[in-house]
Amino acid sequence: MSFRKVVRQSKFRHVFGQPVKTEQCYDDIRVSRVTWDSTFCAVNPSFVAIIVEASGGGAFLVLPLHKTGRIDKSYPTVCGHTGPVLDIDWCPHNDHVIASGSEDCTVMVWQIPENGLSQPLTEPVVVLEGHSKRVGIVTWHPTARNVLLSAGCDNVVLIWNVGTAEELYRLEGLHPDLIYSVSWSRDGSRFCTACKDKSVRVIDPRRGTVVAEKERAHEGARPMRAIFLADGKIFTTGFSRMSERQLALWDTENLEEPMGLQELDSSNGALLPFYDPDTNVVYVCGKGDSSIRYFEITDEPPYIHFLNTFTSKEPQRGMGWMPKRGLDVSKCEIARFYKLHERKCEPIIMTVPRK
Repeated sequence: MSFRKVVRQSKFRHVFGQPVKTEQCYDDIRVSRVTWDSTFCAVNPSFVAIIVEASGGGAFLVLPLHKTGRIDKSYPTVCGHTGPVLDIDWCPHNDHVIASGSEDCTVMVWQIPENGLSQPLTEPVVVLEGHSKRVGIVTWHPTARNVLLSAGCDNVVLIWNVGTAEELYRLEGLHPDLIYSVSWSRDGSRFCTACKDKSVRVIDPRRGTVVAEKERAHEGARPMRAIFLADGKIFTTGFSRMSERQLALWDTENLEEPMGLQELDSSNGALLPFYDPDTNVVYVCGKGDSSIRYFEITDEPPYIHFLNTFTSKEPQRGMGWMPKRGLDVSKCEIARFYKLHERKCEPIIMTVPRK
């Protein structure tokens, strides 16, 4: 009998997470208390942005990565929205441009100065108005410049040309209920959505049609999420009928049955998946959990392989995820998370040990 059958070969079985030292955290931040299932945090190689509590409107902090330690209460914020900010996303093509969606039904795009903020930023570069209810999701197109997708509680998905501030596509009537998550495919030709009617849909934005749809992807009534993987498969997180948290992997060519389905536990926080296309590892962080679980996606059954869990003492309120170009590869770093606590943001570094 060969050894291989007992233990699956994997480069990432021993990936371990390590929080940074206390002085490298961002302290004294009043993280937003909005009851919306977004990550509340967006990171790129230059800045970390965190949605914070704000009186009389919505605001988020933008800190240069090196500005660690205690953050002064009077530190300037980005505060142009008249309602709480629900979601933020950095532009993948320009590290100084960030978009925010808010309860005031608008999407705003901001230009952050080279060295960060020295005074409060109240004037956005562009204001995008087209939603009739609050905007809960904003996400940039992965390959085309100046293309931004926003989804609101009016169940409408809008795709904008940010340069001219006009609607490119308005997708109405495809979603009968609240949209929980939107994820672009790797080349940006399609996107998938998870909706409150328990369906996962793959949508071609140019034609404005649903290419594939899976009803009742997860039986439970709590929020689910769907993300595109590099090879066009879809990874979803959701709840079973008995309110147990589940992960599933779907082939978009055939959505009858999931390729893989795993039950995790019976905690009640929504699961936020983060996917690394270079290593094919999916990290799953639950809201209110104190752990990050990670799984490797492979081409052979059972397709979803549990690798390990990173556990810490305090629960997370949100999570930021650093793009690959911001990592320190010389230290074998394969992922970096920015974990939000009640009052601080703590980077967690994932490394592959090498002799």
